Amino acid sequence: MTTESDITPTPADRHHPMLKLALELGPLMIFFFANLRGQWLVETFPALSELGGPLFVATGLFMAATIISLIVSKIVLGHLPIMPFVSGIVVLIFGSLSIWLQNETFIKMKPTIVNALFGVTLLGGLAFGRSLLGYVFNAAFQLDAEGWRKLTIRWGIFFLFLAVLNEVVWRNFSDGTWVAFKVWGTMPITIIFTLAQMPLVLKHSINLETDGEK
Repeated sequence: MTTESDITPTPADRHHPMLKLALELGPLMIFFFANLRGQWLVETFPALSELGGPLFVATGLFMAATIISLIVSKIVLGHLPIMPFVSGIVVLIFGSLSIWLQNETFIKMKPTIVNALFGVTLLGGLAFGRSLLGYVFNAAFQLDAEGWRKLTIRWGIFFLFLAVLNEVVWRNFSDGTWVAFKVWGTMPITIIFTLAQMPLVLKHSINLETDGEK
């Protein structure tokens, strides 16, 4: 059963929802544009050539942006959001391996590893009676226990779908296509999926302030 502390957003989360979104999406946007303008970046900042080609330069900047994002989250929000934190760790590990070994496979597999990890964790948590999704979306809305359980199942399956989809794209298309898909493909798919969950969210929403007055 999900405890109240699992789904109660912190004051900082409520006061800085757009900042939280920017911190999560910012590194991804930097990754896309750095890969797109990789050659220009190397010509402008020759030191970046030590990292390798455009994708490696983008990976290095992605890692730096991820670290900065986590630091700002800790300072401003007072905590490290679970999903960006886990994703950040995988980015640093696989990004470092990609640059060190000059092997793009590691960074390309990062979304697969992260999404599969989230999917398995969410679905596995339900086996122990824990709807872990409350930790992720606690700043956006509050649901009753049944709502969190159903939403957790749906998101768990969705993350596994994204993991498989990433494997299909990076193994069958060019680097540019994969990077574009990672930013402009995954994001719209996720937004559409999120909007499709709104009927469930509205049905199981609770009002913490009203409940607290009872």
